[in-house]
Amino acid sequence: MTQQEYRQPRFAPPPGSTEVLLVRHGESRAATADNPFPLVDGHGDPELHPNGQVQARLVAERLRHEPVAAIYVSNLRRTSETAAPLARLLGLQPSIDADLREVCLGDWEGGLFRVKAHEQDPVYLRMQAEERWDIIPNGESNEALSARLQGALQRMRQAHPDRRIAAFVHGGVIANILHMATGSRPFAFTGAANGSISHIVLLEDRIMVRSFNDCAHLADTIVPGDSQLT
Repeated sequence: MTQQEYRQPRFAPPPGSTEVLLVRHGESRAATADNPFPLVDGHGDPELHPNGQVQARLVAERLRHEPVAAIYVSNLRRTSETAAPLARLLGLQPSIDADLREVCLGDWEGGLFRVKAHEQDPVYLRMQAEERWDIIPNGESNEALSARLQGALQRMRQAHPDRRIAAFVHGGVIANILHMATGSRPFAFTGAANGSISHIVLLEDRIMVRSFNDCAHLADTIVPGDSQLT
């Protein structure tokens, strides 16, 4: 009689769940004092740096054979520009969900956040220590950020059960979603590289994390400091 074997099965998403590939946008253009980023609804809206355009094409090559049923972007151009190569390859029209936009940096929008981070401004250091965005004057609270992201994730789950989708988003968004999923410290997952891919599974009552900050496709396009927000 053949003995029953019990193999280790490969992970399979639970029935009715939605897999989401969270892609951080490619590197955006440098901030300079004489050319601040334009604002969209109070959020800095820079275009991609040429290096970010290369990263967008590399993301498309990495994901072109994945069963991606839909593509989502925020209302900020760096996400739609990053998603464009994959959308063309797959023949998909990205859906815009403004609730996927980056955390609002209040008075430090338009590129000033990068300056304050470089200078190690005391307010920036306090923000990092307390792990709260609203330490920045008029910055968005962690609670408000979580509330709008929960709404966006719920809509995606309801629209795409048993499907895999790609959401082109922002560093602060990825960090907060993984914080929501794991109960980690709020800033535990800050630092996702530009063009990186993180993988989550949305269920009705929780979020499963499959991977974080996958950069295998980015070759030598990662530059020092590219994990900085905005």
